[in-house]
Amino acid sequence: MTMLALLVVLLLVGGVMSLAGVFSGAGNSGSDAVAVDEARLPELGDATPVLASLSEDAPAPDPAVLTAELAPLLAAPALGAGASAHVVDVAEGTVLLDRGGAAPATPASTAKLLTAVAALTTLEPSDTIETTVVAGSVPGEVVLVGGGDVTLSRTAPSQTYPGAPTVAELATQVMAAMPAGTPVTRVVVDSSLFTGELTAPGWGPADAPSSYAAPVTATAVDGARVSPGSQARSGQPGIDAGAALADALGARGATVVLGTAPDGAETLATVQSAPLTRLVEQMLSQSDNMLAEALARQVALARDRPASFDGGAEAVTEALTEAGVDVSGVTLADASGLSLQDKVPAAVLAGLVRGAADGSIDGAAGLLSGLPVAGYDGTLFDRGDDDPGTAPGTVRAKTGTLLGVHALAGTVVTADGRLLAFAVVADAAAGSEVAVEAVLDDVAATLAGCGCR
Repeated sequence: MTMLALLVVLLLVGGVMSLAGVFSGAGNSGSDAVAVDEARLPELGDATPVLASLSEDAPAPDPAVLTAELAPLLAAPALGAGASAHVVDVAEGTVLLDRGGAAPATPASTAKLLTAVAALTTLEPSDTIETTVVAGSVPGEVVLVGGGDVTLSRTAPSQTYPGAPTVAELATQVMAAMPAGTPVTRVVVDSSLFTGELTAPGWGPADAPSSYAAPVTATAVDGARVSPGSQARSGQPGIDAGAALADALGARGATVVLGTAPDGAETLATVQSAPLTRLVEQMLSQSDNMLAEALARQVALARDRPASFDGGAEAVTEALTEAGVDVSGVTLADASGLSLQDKVPAAVLAGLVRGAADGSIDGAAGLLSGLPVAGYDGTLFDRGDDDPGTAPGTVRAKTGTLLGVHALAGTVVTADGRLLAFAVVADAAAGSEVAVEAVLDDVAATLAGCGCR
């Protein structure tokens, strides 16, 4: 047996040396080597840019020429009386056009730019929102404790919010933490983190629930939608979240009620939202009102303010002031821009975009990645034209739409490669939605195609 083992070892060693000789070329003349063709990469054509690029030496537009180009558009009857606009060169900070830019105007959803900057400058980029389930006060009772994450999903993955946590994750943890065989007979939903009214001053009676908003609560699923992926929002987001947890626990017959968690209750499950930067992107790109209100309340909590509409508005304004933003003329009743009582000057909107783009507002750069790209995604996916000069990526902007109010604020790359920040607000629009949006799109396209010198 010893001799046999020795023979096997010698054979293995000899084989390895023989292979080494083949790969190294040692021990042979090379006549037995196998020829291999030299690897060649395929020929590739010139890459076509997907997003507009900047030029290091691009000239800035002449303010007088640019104003002359935009004046007829800003005077279009569809915009109504008093439309305001502000355009600023990002690199130099030069104001290229100002038409009533300091006047307070109803911003509609462009108000979300304020919420975004407040969240990005108050919270950390990696911050998340926690949702927990704790033990109830009696056997068979669990309590879903909302932390304000409206992205919690009934499906895996979420049909609306990529990266969102799921109710199934909570249920799995709960079942593992509870004694085996313990049936869940009652689900309590604790939304006490948020305080005050469920709708904001200036919201209409048909706004919540609707296809774009719902009562604002600390506990919700799928953005307070009545079902995953739908447009319709619910009038009882907390109850819906509790029912979703009951279903995931296999306890569809369980009672679902609103209430509060017992003091010192044992934690059974915990999930975290996507990071703050992702939430801000989703809020801006899809103009998500519920996510905007939730983020404002996170800013309020971080600043020791009540997690309410008033507290959120105060916290957002305070955060902007600390970030160096002049908030003169700013009045907020909510964080989403749905309230008709909100007032924000066009110059403030353009200034926020410029501050995020040039870095003068520290930490606000995440705002830019959330701006919809004209002709490509978000609320601008179907707005733009086929002109190569205004191709996707040239215009990136936040939209705003209410009855009689239309706005657009963001960045544009000129034909020469110069980056501008702009805002146009028509809060007394006289034309139809289609007509007004066409004028705003023409303004953006004119900026994009403008050498203006």
